[in-house]
Amino acid sequence: MTASSPPGLPLHPLVDRLAERIRSAWAELPELAALPVDPELEAISGSLDGEALFIRNELYRSRGLRKLHLETARLGLGLQILHCVWFPDPRCDLPVFGADIVASPAGVSAAIMDLSPVSGSLPEAIRAALEARSPRVYSQPRDLPPWGSIFSPYVRFVRPAGAAEEEAFVEEVGEALGILAEASRRCPVQGADDPATVERWQGQLRYCKQQKQNDKTRRVLEKAFDPAWAERYIEELLFDDPPQP
Repeated sequence: MTASSPPGLPLHPLVDRLAERIRSAWAELPELAALPVDPELEAISGSLDGEALFIRNELYRSRGLRKLHLETARLGLGLQILHCVWFPDPRCDLPVFGADIVASPAGVSAAIMDLSPVSGSLPEAIRAALEARSPRVYSQPRDLPPWGSIFSPYVRFVRPAGAAEEEAFVEEVGEALGILAEASRRCPVQGADDPATVERWQGQLRYCKQQKQNDKTRRVLEKAFDPAWAERYIEELLFDDPPQP
């Protein structure tokens, strides 16, 4: 049982498999350590339109990555959400990893994943590794949101049709995480005042600012809790600005 899956209510298979793939990827990261989580934000219970809302948050850090965040959420017997972001340390030339799943008993309505650059373009080694992957075809691609300019050319945003496409998406996430983990082991740590570090810090600020334009997330949290709590959750946990190097 987790905070996002009450007794007798299993998660959607794609949400469950992706969460486990992300956790297994964490175990391979160098210098992995847990980050403290405010108990009020770690395991959360609320109510939305008369249905129980459960949210669980897991936080870590590792070499080259300042915050690894996995959120799983469930609303009653219906909506299920997985949200994951790996935020890099601006001193390292690494992209932001992000993945989201929106599922219900009717199926998965949205699955998105990307390694998003924070300094204009992806590091060459990461770009080459993404290019070398086996191509995958999904029958129902989706259009990016208006604020989606933060994503790379390799972003995947689809409505998976059936178990085979769901498994393909999990495999793609696993590949991206493996590429990022390898890069984090090798990346040099630059000085806090290095112009490249400052540029990446500013790029990560822009990434967080764009993500905060997702009004759907804010509206759900405001309705389930209250505007002040939603603001705190978004600003302190989901898309907190990177500390200045």
